[in-house]
Amino acid sequence: MFKWILPAGLTILTAAAVVWVSEAAPPDFKPQRFDAQQLLDFTEALSSDELAGRETGSPGAAKARSMIKQRFVTAGLVAYKLGYEHSFKHGPLDDPNAQKTAINLIGRKDGIDADGPYLVVSAHYDHLGEGGGEIFNGADDNASGVAALIAVAEWFAENPPEHTVIFVAFDAEEEGLMGARTFVRNPPVPLEQIALNINLDMVARADESELYAAGAFHTPQLVPIIDQASAASPLSVLRGHDRPSDGDQDWTLLSDHGPFHQAGVPFVYFGVEDHDDYHQVSDEFSKIDPDKFLRAVEAIVIATELFDERLGEIAAIPRVRKD
Repeated sequence: MFKWILPAGLTILTAAAVVWVSEAAPPDFKPQRFDAQQLLDFTEALSSDELAGRETGSPGAAKARSMIKQRFVTAGLVAYKLGYEHSFKHGPLDDPNAQKTAINLIGRKDGIDADGPYLVVSAHYDHLGEGGGEIFNGADDNASGVAALIAVAEWFAENPPEHTVIFVAFDAEEEGLMGARTFVRNPPVPLEQIALNINLDMVARADESELYAAGAFHTPQLVPIIDQASAASPLSVLRGHDRPSDGDQDWTLLSDHGPFHQAGVPFVYFGVEDHDDYHQVSDEFSKIDPDKFLRAVEAIVIATELFDERLGEIAAIPRVRKD
């Protein structure tokens, strides 16, 4: 999750694959829609010291992209244009030397109705990098969201969606939501045909067995779908954190769904409430309760299925730009 003030296991990393041996105890919950061990292993690998916090433009971020791209390939996602990588510059316009090159990863799973409307599922893979001689590994923020995104992609690989789903691993979220802003300005399909953004950011630490789905305050037509998903899920999916009256706990503009919202695209943001390890060096894989993480991801896959089924209804909702 973006914050306005920015502050090991055994691995084999290559440009094509990741092998990870986890010592975590097996969880009790057995998900039905994805491979539990693959999800946990991938989250642990993305948040290892070897990736040095995945800061935008760093070698660790490049390693993360290689890992994610391989999972895009195995999930059968189709690349737009010449490949999955879509680079952009960000930073001071008057000082090109201070600008960074950031890279979004984009792939799609064609639906039965391949001509639209479209569903975008997103999660940012960057984090804070290193500082003070320590590594900010960002296990919950946001290795967890990327792993959940892959779980959704692999589910749809075996269970084709009704509508085309665009999967985006955003870069530079921690530097002002720049990956999402760039995508919304230059989408691979017409923006008016994107019916919904489902954004995943910090989904592992459901410490109270609760996962929040923000966005229905702005689009009340989403309420029955979220509630249906909650009723079918192995943990509570709660609506909230999306009203101006929530103050600094209004998450409407605090992650990559924000630019979609400002452009008038409905969103659902899945995330957990802040915890003591948020944006700290202590946000480590060892702090994740595997059982609760698996339940949260199962809920996300269930919800994404339901949103896909009813995407035509969502596409008909009148839009109002907020920027």
